[in-house]
Amino acid sequence: MHVTADLHIHSPFSIAVSRFMQPEQLIRGCVTKGIQVLGTGDALQPDWLKGWELFYANDAGIVIVPQGEIEDKNRVHHVILAADPGQFDQLRDLLAGTCKSFVTAGRPHVYLSGEEIAHAAHDVGALVGPAHAFTPWTAIYAYFDSVPACYGSAKIDFLELGLSADSSYGAAIPDLYDIPFLTNSDAHSPYPDKLGREFNRITLNRPGAQGVLDAIRRGAIGMNAGFFPEEGKYNRTACTRCYTQYSLEDAVRHAWKCPKDGGIIKKGVSDRAKELSHGSEARPRPPYVRVIPLAQIIQTMEGASSPNTKKCKTIYSRFIETFGNEIAVLIDVPVPEIRALHPKVGDAVQALRSGTVVLHPGGGGKYGTFSLEKNG
Repeated sequence: MHVTADLHIHSPFSIAVSRFMQPEQLIRGCVTKGIQVLGTGDALQPDWLKGWELFYANDAGIVIVPQGEIEDKNRVHHVILAADPGQFDQLRDLLAGTCKSFVTAGRPHVYLSGEEIAHAAHDVGALVGPAHAFTPWTAIYAYFDSVPACYGSAKIDFLELGLSADSSYGAAIPDLYDIPFLTNSDAHSPYPDKLGREFNRITLNRPGAQGVLDAIRRGAIGMNAGFFPEEGKYNRTACTRCYTQYSLEDAVRHAWKCPKDGGIIKKGVSDRAKELSHGSEARPRPPYVRVIPLAQIIQTMEGASSPNTKKCKTIYSRFIETFGNEIAVLIDVPVPEIRALHPKVGDAVQALRSGTVVLHPGGGGKYGTFSLEKNG
């Protein structure tokens, strides 16, 4: 059985998260998006975890996987996945005394190393791996040059690529040759331009959350889908003040200080991934399908100021009513059928599928953008 999964989100107990991130709305959002498996987000927060109790069995048939994110003493973030919510209660007990409060923080900061966190997660039967690994802040490759440097003797069960990287960024890193890659939304809002903006197609041998964890252990990830890495706001090496982009050589020559305005030059994910590969050969990976949220496509094609304008939302609703869910439109529905509903959106989906989108890479904290070749 093939399922579409988003295994990393957040709750209102985390910073800068919408108050509308509630189980009922998240399940409705999954139906609209086409997500069949959803992580709970913030499962170390006891009230949030308890709030999911009525929704593990839901009319939509969405499989709910207990999931949390945790920050270690080095500021590296880790995603933890469990088959049963009780495993997070056990984990919280194991980590008692290492954190100021699990109640006040959805994504708690603990005074432990990555190795200690991974061992604790494995002690309760959970899976663990680095969150948004290539992001130049709060990520493994922001502070470490290898998996063992962060996790010591502990093993990781997966690696989350993050919005600024695709599979090719990790395919040539020897540490990762046998590690499954996950692509998740890290959503702070339940709306369709955030929830499921990156997702995985996973092959299950058994239903439910335990089946999802078993599939990850087997490496049964059939497809990753997500942003063009160039859309990420740290994809290219660039000034964090004026966003001027630099080659790695020029950044070094300027001592990581922008000659235009004196701002800090931040190393981009693309350059960092090349460094970490040390010239090694890339290993084959499951297909990575590059997608852009349908709401963002509609906004761009309509020249609207926001995907939440009345016109954009009306068009989006027509697509969902016609084709069932957003992921079907982006991945599966024949382009002529999309064009029949909205020619310009059909052109955009065709450009996505054929790889003829023109990308304007982001860097230094500024998101990249895209345009169609004929409009570029």
